[in-house]
Amino acid sequence: MKNFKYVIKDEIGIHARPAGLLVKEAGKFQSAITLKSGAKSGDAKRIFGIMGMAVKQNDEVTVEADGADEDEAIAALKKFFEENL
Repeated sequence: MKNFKYVIKDEIGIHARPAGLLVKEAGKFQSAITLKSGAKSGDAKRIFGIMGMAVKQNDEVTVEADGADEDEAIAALKKFFEENL
């Protein structure tokens, strides 16, 4: 399992548009991708799982990838978060 931490910079947090893009990006990988923030966690391949977490600006999230292509998934998702959130 690989992971990274990221502090959300988007002033609205993880809202519908970036959540949809995140699900699309996570869906490219075979690995299980999980997003965690505090006591909440969600499957990054399911939009309701992400939206239900209600992640706000300045919240720290942990992105975890577990599977055959976890290295590629973490690299791509880290880039995604830096460019979009």
